[in-house]
Formats: sequence, structure tokens, C-alpha cells
Amino acid sequence: MMEELQKAYLEGSDEDREILELALQSIRQRKERGSYYLSGFLGLKGRFLDEKTYQFIVPVTTFMYNSLGVVHGGITTTLIDSTMGSLVNRSLPEGLYAVTTELKTNFIRAVKTGTLRSEAKILHRGRQLVFLEGSVYDERDRLITHATATFMILGEEKAK
Repeated sequence: MMEELQKAYLEGSDEDREILELALQSIRQRKERGSYYLSGFLGLKGRFLDEKTYQFIVPVTTFMYNSLGVVHGGITTTLIDSTMGSLVNRSLPEGLYAVTTELKTNFIRAVKTGTLRSEAKILHRGRQLVFLEGSVYDERDRLITHATATFMILGEEKAK
């Protein structure tokens, strides 16, 4: 396998090398931060903008392309879902977690290069359900994708 990896890197295209580098980034991020592999492939690094808003900014890579050479709608949907999920789960007390129960996505325009900025906001939080909206923008601040979602809160809150 090592020979095959080395050959793929040395003899492959720039895109092949980029995919191999993203795989290594994903493994490194998993070890360093315990994040899931897809997070590493997408290059997710998030931050709170305020108490109810969370953001990811990621570079567009060839990993994200569909057969038309633009970012696949499933990637922007995954980015929005990840942003919303990160926001909800970082806001919950220890012992509780939330999962997506419904997600509606609207695709506005295609993007080929640059960066994507995903932002999510909590619209309403009840005891069991959290309602959110999220958007993905290109580096020129144009809306690419918009979504709304419902997350269900599960688990048991740990006593302090």
C-alpha cells in the first residue's frame, strides 16, 4: 500500500496530490482534535460569532467538485448541517447532544473556487427540539445555499 500511495503522489495529477494531502489532514485533525474524518477533508474550523451564531470558513477543493466542476450540493448541505450541529451541540450542557431530524436545503448558485463561509443561527430552542437556519456564502458574500433544520436533543444532562 505504501508503494501505491507513493506512486499516486509522485505520478498523479495535482488533483490526486490534493486529495492525498486532504486525507492526511483528515487523519491529523482526527488525532489532534478528535473530529470526524469528513471534518478534516472539508477543513472545518469553527468559531462563535455570538451566543446564537456559529461559523465555518473552508477553502474550496477538488474534493468538493461534482462532475460539472462546481461544488456539489451535498457538500454545501453537509457544511450547513455541520455548522448547525456544531452550534447546537456546543450550546448544550454536558450529557446532552443533538441530532438532525429534518433539513431543508435551497441551492441558489454554483461556486467553483475560493472559500465558502457557512453560518448558522438558532431560531428557537425548546426542551427537546431546536430550530435553526443556515447559509453558505462565497468569498464575494453571495448566497450559495440556504437551509432550515430541526435538531432533536437527546441524552441525559449530568448533575453538577
